[in-house]
Amino acid sequence: MRRLGSVQRKMPCVFVTEVKDGPSAKREHQPFKVLATETVSDKAIDADVYSAIPTEKVDGTCCYITTYKEFLWNIEEDFKPVPECWIPAKEIEHRDGKPVPDENGHIPGWVPVEKNSKQYCWHSSVVNYEFHIALVLRLHPDESGLLEVTAVPLSELLEQTLELVGTNVNGNPYGLGSKKYPLHYLIPHGAFQVSNLPTLNYGDLLSWFEGCREGKIEGIVWHCSDGCLIKVHRHHLGLCWPLPDTYMNSKPVIINMNLNNYDYPFDHKCLFNQFSKIDKQRFGRLKDIMLDV
Repeated sequence: MRRLGSVQRKMPCVFVTEVKDGPSAKREHQPFKVLATETVSDKAIDADVYSAIPTEKVDGTCCYITTYKEFLWNIEEDFKPVPECWIPAKEIEHRDGKPVPDENGHIPGWVPVEKNSKQYCWHSSVVNYEFHIALVLRLHPDESGLLEVTAVPLSELLEQTLELVGTNVNGNPYGLGSKKYPLHYLIPHGAFQVSNLPTLNYGDLLSWFEGCREGKIEGIVWHCSDGCLIKVHRHHLGLCWPLPDTYMNSKPVIINMNLNNYDYPFDHKCLFNQFSKIDKQRFGRLKDIMLDV
């Protein structure tokens, strides 16, 4: 069975960062902020970030789709206890069969999202375990500049990571749905490549984020040829996020469920059923999609 897992994902910044006094603009109750210097980090250089593919950093919560397995780990006593079914992220080093903390003292991992879990109900709303499909937001494969909301077989997403966005995730920076009728989507990592990006220079990037329409995003993630992911966040450059009008909401979107005219017996309140009712409809932007369940 294919399962959806959730985790916080750690990526190095493209620039060397420094810790400064003052409250964080990103994390509540954090009494310090992390700001980028003008020096490109050694990790980014070693990963050949200059030849990497830049993509939009989407503001959501990280998910991973894999075949469900149960693991039991004996984590060291000074780490927070983990659920029995927690599994470590693939890049984590192991010694003597035990996961080893990274340079920041973290052991990232995945927790399975169960169908009836209250804690992960918004994750579960975008996955139908009975029919093995997920509700995905991505670029339309044939029409440039058009987004599509579509149902994708979980088998096509196996071993991929995605970002869950929507009404009840991270304060809903994209203005999706409403509290009465919440909307959530999965976005594959790397789905939105960034165009019109300047050279990898602090001042040029700062100007791009501040002045370009394409720069109205949370940040950039560079996908390097060795598999390394390098990021820069607006907060690293001292810029605000969220923004009242994001680049993601400047694009039209089409509903394209790809259910091949098969009459799936969906629950009438589920997102898959609601989107099936408006299949093939176009909207000027994501904010315009409102479902009346």
